[in-house]
Amino acid sequence: MLQKLLDFIWPRKCAVCSGASDRPGRYICSDCLMRLPFTPVDGLCSCCGRDAPGVEGGFLCSECMEPPRPNFDRAGNVFRFEGHLREMISAYKFRGALHLRDDFVDFLEAYAKVRFRIEEIACVLPMPSSFSNRFWRGYNQCEYLAKPLSQRLSLPYCSRALRRTGSFRRQAELSGEERRINVKGTFAVTRKGEEVIKNLPPGKAILLLDDIMTTGSTLSECAKTLKAAGAQEVWCITLARPAMQ
Repeated sequence: MLQKLLDFIWPRKCAVCSGASDRPGRYICSDCLMRLPFTPVDGLCSCCGRDAPGVEGGFLCSECMEPPRPNFDRAGNVFRFEGHLREMISAYKFRGALHLRDDFVDFLEAYAKVRFRIEEIACVLPMPSSFSNRFWRGYNQCEYLAKPLSQRLSLPYCSRALRRTGSFRRQAELSGEERRINVKGTFAVTRKGEEVIKNLPPGKAILLLDDIMTTGSTLSECAKTLKAAGAQEVWCITLARPAMQ
């Protein structure tokens, strides 16, 4: 009731159409919500979660069949990275549009419950941010998503378990092969992370959260680092990924 009262006094504008949002506490209205490019729950690669239009059932895409295969065991992507959704994620990631967080966490929660067996997840980890990105943005956008997601799923939240090391170029500037080389050896498990992995229940997976997956190179390198420290399985969830061409 308090949220409805606040929305009445200070109406929220939809981040897509700029009209009044009819969803209490959220910034995407019901009409625009139905038009967002959600990834289907069928016709997905059983490893990386990329969808292939026109394909039914699970399959293994060429990128996951041919070496180097991803080091993560399973991944899911809530949206196709296109249209208004692309602009909203960019605003959230680069321009401080943190008011979109609760909308994004709603989508992540719903998708996680469809894509993963929640009872087999031990904890939720955010993708670590470099010092320079945290300095210029003032925040790690993945931490802002991972913590409330862990609370929604009733799972432990493990921040600062991973850290970035060394220097590297922005992935957006690089080709697929260059991305794999660029992130090689750029992550390390912290002392806190070693303790988390040491106390993982047998057979439980770590759920690693990132905002966008393109080739999956960054998530794969994180998974490799976590497994080298003793993690058995690493699953990944992201807000969006470009559709398979």
